[in-house]
Amino acid sequence: VQLQAFGGGLVQPGGSLRLSCAASGFTLGHYAIGWFRQAPGKEREWVSFISSSAGITRYADPVKGRFTISRDNAKNTLYLQMNNLKPEDTAIYYCATRLESQIISSAIREQRMYDSWGQGTQVTVSS
Repeated sequence: VQLQAFGGGLVQPGGSLRLSCAASGFTLGHYAIGWFRQAPGKEREWVSFISSSAGITRYADPVKGRFTISRDNAKNTLYLQMNNLKPEDTAIYYCATRLESQIISSAIREQRMYDSWGQGTQVTVSS
């Protein structure tokens, strides 16, 4: 089971980036996915969630209306479209998975809910 996040980079405020999270060694379509981020000097925080079928999506308040989570199970890949980026979005972004049947809906914002993590991808929003 391996996840690899990529697509980060340096972008100016107001710009956009699309992060991807590619899965290998397992069928991503059976798994729910969470995106988390960790800014310098801060704890890792939950950003977004998507169920295995993409029927359920959730967003943290700071990114609601600006970020969109999606998935292409045929490509075994997850996406996070980030628009209108702000300097406070600067962080390392991580994707994480848990088998859909094991997801507890009240805990999707908690790191302990996820048992497989990808390496992070750096997003820097700066002029």
